[in-house]
Amino acid sequence: MGEWFEDESLWRDFYQVMFSEDRFRLGEEQVPRILNLAGMSERHDLAVLDLCCGPGRHAIPLAKRGLRVTGVDRTRFLLDRAREGARLADVTIEFVEADMREFRRPRAFDLALSLLTSFGYFATDEEDSHVLRNVQASLGPQGVFLMDMVGKEWLARHFQDTRSRTLPDGSLLVERCDVVDDWTRVENEWILVRDGRARTLRFPLSVYSGQELRDRLLEAGFAQVTLYGDFDGAPYDREASRLIAVARSEA
Repeated sequence: MGEWFEDESLWRDFYQVMFSEDRFRLGEEQVPRILNLAGMSERHDLAVLDLCCGPGRHAIPLAKRGLRVTGVDRTRFLLDRAREGARLADVTIEFVEADMREFRRPRAFDLALSLLTSFGYFATDEEDSHVLRNVQASLGPQGVFLMDMVGKEWLARHFQDTRSRTLPDGSLLVERCDVVDDWTRVENEWILVRDGRARTLRFPLSVYSGQELRDRLLEAGFAQVTLYGDFDGAPYDREASRLIAVARSEA
């Protein structure tokens, strides 16, 4: 059996859950804050890597600003949605169908992004570290890598093992979560009930504290790592809503 994220039918079935219209609007709003946090809001010549770009919720608004964007994802269905979105927005984006463990383009990018907890999919620490080394190698001098995810500290404070909600189309989503392996991973289960039928998605993820993510980035070769609690640059403290790391190739 393959890994859970290799099943394209899951991305189709859960697409509206993961990529609602609200999330696309949020992506548009986040882009200027992302560029500001990376210290690149005044630059108009950037080459940007959007790793695990999905349907282009950040890649498209980045391209609208005139930036040279490469979106990488291993799921053809999501890339097809991204290409259609780029066509409708009348922007040019390079989309690459590739696993992030394999994608490496030495010194090609000024800014790399890993957003919406699209890191930690893999079964081993070494695979996660390999992804970070790929990104570090793909950044040019003074390159910046910005990561956004749910932090372990937030998860511990707000943990719920089961919750449910009704989606705009009337479907019911039940979300279950269990902490495993000494708080290094979580096992998630989503059950989507639509038109009297249930579809289940099970996906384990590695979870990182701020210090663990900082250490992993430094070990991958980044020279400096700063942590933030949101896209507006709040400190990573007990009020943090996200774990955002800004890693620089040079100090």
